[in-house]
Amino acid sequence: MKITWVRWLLGVFVLVLVLVGCSTADNEMAGGNIQAVNHTLSNINWLSVNGYRADGGGGRSCCIIMPTKWRPGLKANIEWELDPEPHAKLPSVTSIEFRDAYAKHSANYRRYAAVVDIPEWPGTESCDLKVHFFTCNQVEVTTSCWAPSSPNYPIRVPMGMKEPSVCPK
Repeated sequence: MKITWVRWLLGVFVLVLVLVGCSTADNEMAGGNIQAVNHTLSNINWLSVNGYRADGGGGRSCCIIMPTKWRPGLKANIEWELDPEPHAKLPSVTSIEFRDAYAKHSANYRRYAAVVDIPEWPGTESCDLKVHFFTCNQVEVTTSCWAPSSPNYPIRVPMGMKEPSVCPK
């Protein structure tokens, strides 16, 4: 049986209508910012969440795409680079010695990865994704609309924490 191009096109059109008809609001996605909240004395050079890269300096970075409605099983695959000596003295950028000193310093950068659950957010709006970095290379995320300084913020851990001599397993 020979299928004409009109029938083929009609079949594709019906298939697209069926697929669009199966789409629901639960599958809608929206863009938001990523924010690093560093509770340690080290520096977070950069981070990425599910492949979306961001600055580790604490400000908001654009963008991450997330569902508009939370659903069970949402995960954040987080990767980051840590500078354990953020206040190291380096020669002036214009000096000849800078390149060698920087190469030696950056050789101490460490990279880590973790997969964490994204907690439920109420309603249909999340307020960006905030990634908290703790000692012992632990991370946690929240989509809370409250500022980290608010008493209503869900993560209440002090800033500037020293790395313990032994980390729990």
